[in-house]
Amino acid sequence: MQEMINVVIVGGGAGGMEIATKLGHKLGKKNKARVTLIDCAESHVWKPLLHEVATGALDIGIDAISYRGHAAAHGYHFQQGAMTDIDRENKQVILAPILDEDGEELLPARRIDYTYLVIAIGSIANDFNIEGVRDHCVFLDSTEQAMEIRTMLLNKFMRYASHHQLDEKIKIAVVGAGATGVEMSAEMHHAVDQLRGFGYKIDTSLLEVTLIEADQRILPKVEKTEISDSVAKELTAIGVNVRTNTRIDAVTPEGLHTTTEEFIPADMVIWSTGVKAPDFLNEIGGLESNHINQVMVKQNMQTTRDSHIFAIGDCAACPQEDGSWVPPRGQSARQMALMTADNIRLMIDGQQPKHNYVYKDLGSLVNLSKFHTVGNLMSFMGGGVLVEGKIARFVYTSLYRRHLIELHGVFKGTLLMFAKGISRIIHPHLKLH
Repeated sequence: MQEMINVVIVGGGAGGMEIATKLGHKLGKKNKARVTLIDCAESHVWKPLLHEVATGALDIGIDAISYRGHAAAHGYHFQQGAMTDIDRENKQVILAPILDEDGEELLPARRIDYTYLVIAIGSIANDFNIEGVRDHCVFLDSTEQAMEIRTMLLNKFMRYASHHQLDEKIKIAVVGAGATGVEMSAEMHHAVDQLRGFGYKIDTSLLEVTLIEADQRILPKVEKTEISDSVAKELTAIGVNVRTNTRIDAVTPEGLHTTTEEFIPADMVIWSTGVKAPDFLNEIGGLESNHINQVMVKQNMQTTRDSHIFAIGDCAACPQEDGSWVPPRGQSARQMALMTADNIRLMIDGQQPKHNYVYKDLGSLVNLSKFHTVGNLMSFMGGGVLVEGKIARFVYTSLYRRHLIELHGVFKGTLLMFAKGISRIIHPHLKLH
């Protein structure tokens, strides 16, 4: 009897979910392989929506996808846990024990056998070893962190709203003016506006948001300066204090210290600058990694030291023929996932993985909550096309629709889109708990 082939994917982000879904359909449902997805959380939330989770604009009870339920419907298996190491000799992924709130062990440490392993654990914000960042900032790398920010924000908003006379503003600093920082800054103003609908005496004049970027412009990774200029103008119009060419060298409980010895007071600091892969990737399985902990891979996404281990998305350092590296973006993670699924199927059939990943910039879109949407489409074609307003908003929401269709199929994905749309009409626009 032939031994069962085990395909294990670690990380249930967009890339991990899409590769698990595709291989579940092509292999799991046909009993050609056992496909297993591993993630620390119980449910999947599309990472570009985490800023909406953080402000209460998105209800994870409605929008999150249960890994176990999705796995049962799409031909793969789910194991909850955190990867701590890889035993390459025995081809096993080692998971940490799962503990309850009191530190009691719910599940012991486990070992999951693999024939082929895909590492898709994404990235986290880079603190650049700046003093006080880890101790005094909050991050937006996971659903759990987004929920923590939600609780902190809404508590601050409602505490201030319960008083008739307010002597001070709520001061929030967002460090890092990439897409996450920019969208988070706008979404907080939207959240305050929505709170008035719940009867709270609060408006955006009580909120002082400072967006801080070390580069000379916000959205520094976006090639078209027109997009940066348009977004900066809109943020300023809604009351965000946009500060560029500002570097932070220390964070304290009272605020931020810059390299020019200026102090920026803040009741809360959200750190969203730079990306790196989680630190433990430098220490597992003897895999080769770079200075930001990304696993080094070939263009076919196989790791440089083990042809049976792949890495995709933000945690992978994938070279291009021109000597550049694939940037850590959602579009590249999705494309890598689908291509890697094809390469694994080839290897299972006894062939060599023949697909190499070539990055093409399909564009960038930035959505400032209800205020403005702007972006660039098909950037690889002569610089692309600049879009804004309703057209840009339609394309932006279409990205999420496509993600749902990839995970659920055309029919169910379309039904879910309608259901979510109806839910947003009949339910409150802000989740307060």
